[in-house]
Amino acid sequence: MKCQKCEKPATFHITELTSGKPQELHLCEECAREYLTQPEGNETAASPSLAGQLAQHLAIGQTAQELARLDQQSCPVCGITFFDFRNKGRLGCPHDYVCFQTELEKLLLNIHGETEHVGKRPARSQGGTDEQTQLIRLRREMKEAIDEEHYERASELRDQMRKIKGDSDQ
Repeated sequence: MKCQKCEKPATFHITELTSGKPQELHLCEECAREYLTQPEGNETAASPSLAGQLAQHLAIGQTAQELARLDQQSCPVCGITFFDFRNKGRLGCPHDYVCFQTELEKLLLNIHGETEHVGKRPARSQGGTDEQTQLIRLRREMKEAIDEEHYERASELRDQMRKIKGDSDQ
């Protein structure tokens, strides 16, 4: 579809209610920005219109160049690009969660309203994944403490590991 003001492709489709009847406008980005920034006759500076707020959002939001740059970002492990993820909806490897962390957090927050799972888990699933993660972290820290010859710290970490193992066995 072409822009109603010029011959460029229309990328913004605006529907306004004029006298209770919907009026559709199909505009390119430049014409939409111009249309949305023009002041209305009865508009005061204290109360900006929805069109003005939308124009401000366009100015602040991601530009096409930023999105193109982001789409070129790729995972160093599996090579998947963010563009591939956006098209397929699947990531290539576990490292992608780290590589695209900021974009994925925004996406999850937008979709779910949270970035951490707070719901139910299957009854048969392996419980204690948080404890397993903590044990792995403690083992790594204990190994580092032993390598650096901090034996007191290593014994404290060992005791913490035993406590976690004891709690999960019950």
